[in-house]
Amino acid sequence: MSIPKIEGTPEAWEDGELGRDEAHAKAASKETEQQLDDGLGLQMISIRLQKELIEDYKKIAEFHGLGYQPLMRDALKRFAEAEFKKIAIEYANLKASKAAEKNSDPDSPDGRPGGHGRLAA
Repeated sequence: MSIPKIEGTPEAWEDGELGRDEAHAKAASKETEQQLDDGLGLQMISIRLQKELIEDYKKIAEFHGLGYQPLMRDALKRFAEAEFKKIAIEYANLKASKAAEKNSDPDSPDGRPGGHGRLAA
């Protein structure tokens, strides 16, 4: 009796027919792990979080079919990107406000730049 061969399609890998058999799995070496982290730009950190928060992340991650640490990375990345956008908008608004103040003369009766609103003596 022969073992049926599974066709090596992307679907077979994605649905777990291929690549998830523990009999063919082995732990990566420390060197391989380091190369993977370097390739992905990852750095190990230590952080203290509330147990309840970690449990919440685990539940959410399970619902989405992924690990809680990748979910946390994604959430932190999205937060940082949103904050940078917010800061850029605030900076642009501040710059525009300062430029508008510089271009308008408060002594001008009509508020237009260039006039002083007073006659020379």
